[in-house]
Amino acid sequence: MSRFSSGLSRRDLLQSASAAWLVAAFSGPASAEGLVFPKGAVIRTLFRDYSPEEITGGATLFHEHLSYGPDLLERFFAGLNEVRRVEGLPPIPPEAVPPRDPLDPMRDVNRMAEELRRAQREGVACIVDASMEGMGMDLAFIRKAARLSGLPIVKGAGFHSQPFYPEKLAKLSEEQIFQVILQQADQYPAGALGEIGSWDEINPTERRVFRAVGKVHLATNLPIFTHTGIPGKAAIEQLDLLEDAGVDPRRVAIGHLGNLVDPQLYVHKTLCRRGAYIGFDRQGGMGPGGDDGDKAVVPMIMGLIESGFTDQILVSGDAGRDYARPVTKFVPMLKAAGASDEVLRRIMVDNPRRFLAFVPKRPRPKA
Repeated sequence: MSRFSSGLSRRDLLQSASAAWLVAAFSGPASAEGLVFPKGAVIRTLFRDYSPEEITGGATLFHEHLSYGPDLLERFFAGLNEVRRVEGLPPIPPEAVPPRDPLDPMRDVNRMAEELRRAQREGVACIVDASMEGMGMDLAFIRKAARLSGLPIVKGAGFHSQPFYPEKLAKLSEEQIFQVILQQADQYPAGALGEIGSWDEINPTERRVFRAVGKVHLATNLPIFTHTGIPGKAAIEQLDLLEDAGVDPRRVAIGHLGNLVDPQLYVHKTLCRRGAYIGFDRQGGMGPGGDDGDKAVVPMIMGLIESGFTDQILVSGDAGRDYARPVTKFVPMLKAAGASDEVLRRIMVDNPRRFLAFVPKRPRPKA
């Protein structure tokens, strides 16, 4: 009987009508055929290194969040309002900020573990956590939830963007930031660098962070995924900074490009031609516009598929709960638009494994 790496059987999936399509889309040997990983490549999770061939049979979500502070939304909207102030726009009113959820799984580790187990039942094989220092991230909470759930969790390292930087960061040199992130990567241990971001136009501190992250990549080989705050803004400059630091664009995913609605796909195709991955990472009704946002993204992804860029598309939810929604809600929209099971398997199973797989330059720290 075919099984997910998490231990779920095909029979388990068939018990959920919403996930039944996964059996055809994600099962079987075709996913591994023709997919070659470098010798010695691993996908590094919190508790062990997997060979890329082990993370099969389900989706890997490359950009999610398992832990951040209870005030994150207020800080997020404060950052947006600062941009609006500079641009002469009225602020977003306080009543537009979603109220705090009393059942937020980030405040209860057992509830979070059940969220992760539910994601497994609905077709998720691995999750990348993008929560970072400065955002109220609790590493002990993430580790406990991961251990309770049994779901492989890849931990991202680094710093997010200006509104979420720790106070000390502005006073650190590029070399000092490099040393701090390298220490994070060893201590977590990290399996990726991200989400590394810019909030609006990239400011000097954010540029230092990007250059330092480039140096950490060169020292570790860890892949990098980014945050573009204003839709698409600075996406090309982010890749410029990393490439100037010596990073191969094929090891980079530029994030939040589903928010940049452009039928011509100028930025998306420009980045793809340079070799980078494109992150559509607020899908499943979780991004701006909810379901309407998903509907706007579907033709963009179909356009990239038709242009030959299938192998550079990554999909995730950027969520704090209901982690399987990119799989159960968004991917069926791509299927209805004409994406084949083979293409869906490449996007949801193969692409994130190729992105995350790296040959370590430093030994995994002992537990």
